[in-house]
Amino acid sequence: MKHVVIIFILFVSLGSAMAAERESVLGFGGVFFKAENPAVLAKWYEEHLGVKQTPTTYEEQPWVQAGGSTVFGVFNAKTSYFGADDQQFMFNFRVRDLDAMVAQLRQAGIEVEVDPETHPNGRFARLADPEGNPIQLWQEMTPGVSP
Repeated sequence: MKHVVIIFILFVSLGSAMAAERESVLGFGGVFFKAENPAVLAKWYEEHLGVKQTPTTYEEQPWVQAGGSTVFGVFNAKTSYFGADDQQFMFNFRVRDLDAMVAQLRQAGIEVEVDPETHPNGRFARLADPEGNPIQLWQEMTPGVSP
């Protein structure tokens, strides 16, 4: 019985050590989606949101994100949160200054709806790209910390 207990303790210890060494992803390496007119849509994202287009050579630098929170939210298939019932995804981009970004987009003739409520984790606005894909802008705030 004593040997069984020792083997069990070793097994549990080994399992805990292995769990502590598990790898996890570091973040998104890219977002890939289909579009009716990929070149026009990529240019729109670069022009209006600052998301650089995919490099065509290894010498070009891709878009580099600023560090910050990323929420990986999986929603119920019947959600209406993204807009149209058939919409499968929504982009959420962190922004430094929501009011400045909204003003910039509106000046370019892009319709943006700002959520009037300030939530504990920040402020939000919604718009759509030229192909109708929903976009949410998020000015992050740490809950309990005033801006």
